[in-house]
Amino acid sequence: MSPTMETVIHYLMGEELWLWLGTTFLRILVIIVLAYIIRNVGYRVIDVIFKDKKTLPIRVTSSRREQTLKNLSKNILSYFLLFIVLLMILDIFDVPIRTMLAGAGIAGLAIGFGAQSLVKDIIAGFFIIFEDQFSVGDYVEIDDIEGDVEVIGLRTTKLRSFFGQTYVIPNGQIDIVTNYSANNGFAMVEVNIPYESNILQVEKMVNRLLPSLRWKYEDVFVEDPFIQGVQALEESNYILRIRGETVPVMQWEGARLIRKEVKQYLFENGVEIPSPRMVVYAKDKDQAR
Repeated sequence: MSPTMETVIHYLMGEELWLWLGTTFLRILVIIVLAYIIRNVGYRVIDVIFKDKKTLPIRVTSSRREQTLKNLSKNILSYFLLFIVLLMILDIFDVPIRTMLAGAGIAGLAIGFGAQSLVKDIIAGFFIIFEDQFSVGDYVEIDDIEGDVEVIGLRTTKLRSFFGQTYVIPNGQIDIVTNYSANNGFAMVEVNIPYESNILQVEKMVNRLLPSLRWKYEDVFVEDPFIQGVQALEESNYILRIRGETVPVMQWEGARLIRKEVKQYLFENGVEIPSPRMVVYAKDKDQAR
């Protein structure tokens, strides 16, 4: 056996190496356990702070905004602790942290121009959260994409569409947002009424029906639906527009309910809603010969 191999084997079997490995592993384990404990304590402190809204420096206007800020605070705490743990582990291995940080500062200037989009996303994320543009659980439309907000991060926002797709949108690319959950919605329904029907009688019948919808579907409507008037005159019918105020994000459900109830009520009272028809005339077979 060569002297070099003997030296290596002696080093690997030596007491000094294993003592250093054991000590290093123990120190890393203690750091991770302490970070885990601090994170859990920090999470509980954040929960207590948000439970007592008077201590918050930011006004919380809804439970959804509260949940968004709470999740963001916990994420920031987790990332900060992860950064501290990494620095402490590097210090255990005698890595020159100060030199690395100084070099990172110089390297940061070099790559700063390439990271402009990342900085833009983070800044936009802060404004989205602290200006309460939308919160987790809201139904929004962003650049022709509609869905429920699942996650608002510092860099991206995740939407889940009605059909189940998940969209990840960089915060810096969010320009115009339509928030359907911020205020009450309006269900707009247009009903075709034949010219043969008396418009005044039809309006009276519909007006008898509409007030009952609020109490029948009290979890949808906040006020009695009402007739806005005749919206248009078509070739074979006129269009009656009905409008009803609903709770947020229920305007589509409200419109479906109004259509169903009005159609059924008019049918029961002898008013048939017109639909396109095609009349086909066939020549007599004898004449055709």
